[in-house]
Amino acid sequence: MAARRAVAGADRAVAGELRLLDPAVRRSREAAGWLLHPEFSEVGASGRRWSRAELLDALPGMAGAEAVTGTAAEGAVRVAGMAAVELGPELVHLTYETTGPGGRARRSSLWRRSTPAETAAGAAEWRLYYHQGTPAGDG
Repeated sequence: MAARRAVAGADRAVAGELRLLDPAVRRSREAAGWLLHPEFSEVGASGRRWSRAELLDALPGMAGAEAVTGTAAEGAVRVAGMAAVELGPELVHLTYETTGPGGRARRSSLWRRSTPAETAAGAAEWRLYYHQGTPAGDG
């Protein structure tokens, strides 16, 4: 049973991460908010620290809000090398690379399973707790 739960948690974290790259989700404060943990924080590829509220305010205008994830369209955000590791029954670590309007970046995300009270409030079962982007240059 534990192995099934690990796969399901990793799969849900990957699905949530990809949803956050979806232009429709990025333009919707409500849709993005369902995927972000109440204690979410980020260190962006620029080095800026973001709170949940700051990111939700800025997300619709960020590069990639009009991009099409995973396609060769001009301006698209492309994802490569997505890997998921379960660190515990309620925590998944994702690593991957993106290439898009802001250049190439290596990314790392921690996804936490929501409490029943959070899920009952309309939030996703798995929510992004922490994200970091690091510029990767051309090499």
